[in-house]
Amino acid sequence: MAPRSGSALTRRRVLGAAMATAVAVSGLGLVASQVIKSPAQAAADTAAPPPSVLTVPVERRVLRDSVIVRGSVAASQTVQVTPSGSGRDGAGPPVITKINLRAGDAFRPGRTLLEVSGRPVIALKGTLPVYRDLRPGTEGDDVAQLQHALKSAGHPVLGDRTGFFGPGTKSALTGLYRSVGYDPLPADPDGEDTVASAQDAVTDAERHLQDAQSAGRDSTVPAAGGESGDHAVEVGRAREDLERAKKKLADARIRSGPMLPASEVVYLKNFPARVDEVDSTVGGQVTGSAMTVSAGRLVVTGQLPRDQHNLVRPGQQVQILSELDGTTAEGTVRSVADTVTRPQTDGQDQDGHSAQADTAAGGFAVTVVPDKTLPMSLAGQDVRLTIQAAATQDKVLVVPVTAISAGADGSTAVTVQETGDRRRRVPVVTGASGDGYVEVRAARGTGLAPGEKVVTGIGGAR
Repeated sequence: MAPRSGSALTRRRVLGAAMATAVAVSGLGLVASQVIKSPAQAAADTAAPPPSVLTVPVERRVLRDSVIVRGSVAASQTVQVTPSGSGRDGAGPPVITKINLRAGDAFRPGRTLLEVSGRPVIALKGTLPVYRDLRPGTEGDDVAQLQHALKSAGHPVLGDRTGFFGPGTKSALTGLYRSVGYDPLPADPDGEDTVASAQDAVTDAERHLQDAQSAGRDSTVPAAGGESGDHAVEVGRAREDLERAKKKLADARIRSGPMLPASEVVYLKNFPARVDEVDSTVGGQVTGSAMTVSAGRLVVTGQLPRDQHNLVRPGQQVQILSELDGTTAEGTVRSVADTVTRPQTDGQDQDGHSAQADTAAGGFAVTVVPDKTLPMSLAGQDVRLTIQAAATQDKVLVVPVTAISAGADGSTAVTVQETGDRRRRVPVVTGASGDGYVEVRAARGTGLAPGEKVVTGIGGAR
């Protein structure tokens, strides 16, 4: 009996092995069926999906076109302060003896910017350039500017007519200098002595006239005028001498007093003004610009590429964006140059691109004036200008530019996708364009309404 049971065990083991082998073979067949494909199945699996139609709804909107350029923020007036004065004795080169402001400081009219050889350089309000020293007795538009500037600085001129440097102007100018801690320079160093001498001459002439009149009254030889003939002549001459002496005294008084040296004033159009850069140090000789200051409202200037020049004109709206701090402002195009300029710069913009490469071909300068005063923190920044170059006054029917098809005869049309696979071709006339859209007007009787979907392309193909 023992051998029989061993034989049965062997048969069971063989049967189990056969079943395991069958399962393994079936598994391999299943895997192979997933990996190994027939050529027809492989082609079917890799074939492109059925193409789909891309559509966009027709819209009614105000159409705008924008031009984006870079711009630089700066004040409307920038002045380099180049002192030319020297010491009181007029000898020696000019030397910086005091600097009163630092870069970034704001100041108002009547402020001393710096001191050169012990003399102040004062900022005043005005537009005319300085071309001469102003002395008592002079006349002109520059004198009138000084009078207005003194008033703006808190020292009104009283009594003088506009444009004449008289006693009132002298008094106001003296007040300005003393308010900043200096004495004004005299127009004539010997002016006081000249006035005193002229006063003495008047006194002598008055006494001479009195003596001549007394001698005539005491004369025993009467004349037709109550005086002897010789004495009458002498009295007449004494009167003439007195008039001349009085005139010289008046002239001496007019021409004496304080003066305004051209080297001691800087005129700026508007205030408050700002120090942009200090180019000097105390103790250094003045060899060029000692300080750069700016005044007036901040404006933005940019460069238009040649292909965008005709799109921009004065009066168009502009959005100003500082990418440094996110400040935004609205502005208006004030001017567009008619000729190309080629700025020279080797710097980089805020994206790290070479500004030299971007502007090497040159462009047309465009000036943008902000609608509201820009913060002074934007001065010197490079900003982005988005110029609204064109716009429709009212809402118009628009479609994407890609929806427009052109025929061989130059006609244009759009294709409307209707229900199912039906499509309808609608002839249109195009109008204004902007931001990837174009205005369309359907031909009479064909009809095109907002919300209808127009074909812009076919998707799904590889």
